[in-house]
Amino acid sequence: MNIAIAGASDIGFHLAKLLSFEAQDITLIDSDKELLNYADNNLDIRAVKGDPSGLATLKFAGVDQADMMIAVTSSETTNLMCCLLAKQLGCKQTIARVTDIDFEKYKNDVDFKSLGIDELVSPEELAAEEIQLLIHQSAFENSHEFEDGALTMMGTTLENDAPFIGKTVREVATVFPGVHFMPIAIKRIESHNTIIPRGDTCFEKGDQVYFTTLPQGVSELYSLTGEVKNKIKNVMILGGGRVGLKTAEDLCKRGIKVKLIELDKERAIDMAERLPDTLIIHGDGRNVELLLEENLDEMDAFLGVTNDAETNIMSCLMAKSKQVPKIIALIENMDYFDLTKSIGVDTLVNKKMLTANTIFRYIRRGEVVDLAKLNNMDAEIVEFKVKPSAKVIGKEIKNLDFPKTATIGGVIRNGTGVIALGDFVIEESDLVLVCCLPQSISRVEQLFL
Repeated sequence: MNIAIAGASDIGFHLAKLLSFEAQDITLIDSDKELLNYADNNLDIRAVKGDPSGLATLKFAGVDQADMMIAVTSSETTNLMCCLLAKQLGCKQTIARVTDIDFEKYKNDVDFKSLGIDELVSPEELAAEEIQLLIHQSAFENSHEFEDGALTMMGTTLENDAPFIGKTVREVATVFPGVHFMPIAIKRIESHNTIIPRGDTCFEKGDQVYFTTLPQGVSELYSLTGEVKNKIKNVMILGGGRVGLKTAEDLCKRGIKVKLIELDKERAIDMAERLPDTLIIHGDGRNVELLLEENLDEMDAFLGVTNDAETNIMSCLMAKSKQVPKIIALIENMDYFDLTKSIGVDTLVNKKMLTANTIFRYIRRGEVVDLAKLNNMDAEIVEFKVKPSAKVIGKEIKNLDFPKTATIGGVIRNGTGVIALGDFVIEESDLVLVCCLPQSISRVEQLFL
């Protein structure tokens, strides 16, 4: 595909990097020469310097021939104008990043498609939703729901006491009479390789494992992984930015008691007015005495969601030292994933990855309904809708020409999830969840065209 990306910082660079690895034809547009030079020197892309919302810049970048325009600058206005002009010039599809959380509440009041903007993406909204899901499944490190929970992807690290240790996938499946979950990806401790498990794959101590599960399989996973689901009643949030504000608002609606610490006095006052059910504390969350005075050790969860990743990580480590059961850190640098896990911060949220997940589903071939990249793994899970022309229709899964570096994690039929084994026959309109490594995505896509 011929893809133009407006914005060379954080999210834009991350998208350009991922897409260039897949041999997509990428043009990166930004007015910052330094950012563009860095991207041009490190990625196989075309760099264009200029105002992304400028007509002359877009014409020079060849946006009129592009299959997709992804506008992800830090300016909401620039992104909207960029997509509007790109569509008028002839770009086939446009996606704009919005930064205002409140934008989501009112976007249905305006027909953005008629203006030339096909999709809106809010990284902050995505991060707040991810945190909500992680709070709900408190013992797991990562989670993603498909079709309102008909199937859920959940990730965890196997500790010493997990009954999984030393058993194969086939042996674990016999522990319960019905199969309500399936392992889809494994990463060994101190290894950079992702394993797509088979029946004879053995679970080892320290494995990072992703599962797909039915609603009734969640309790089984808690039992088999040795995890305990804690009831979340009290949450402390460090950081009153867009993510902190949205998260506090959502948690209060669920009846959870929330304390939010914000360093900026004016913002703290503003948040106290906007969030009447949240206790807003003006202070420095890096101050250990302040955290202890606010009863950090009595919290069920601690969220570090400031704009500074180091502050988030250090405050989460303080919470962990006080035995807070659930800690979540918002980070920007993808390189922190390995480091933070090694020092004890297991649950991480990254806006760049969440945004990439959302945008990639428009890039994948076949009718892709949803997509999620697995944290700290070189794999993704794609939800395909089976079209009438798909090659998988009417065939048992065991007879499909499926690559060994991919696996079907489940099927959703008429709104109901199914853990599909070898004799399951796929039908038209089924929603099929496929976990695969990068080298197999092309072959998988061909099966669903």
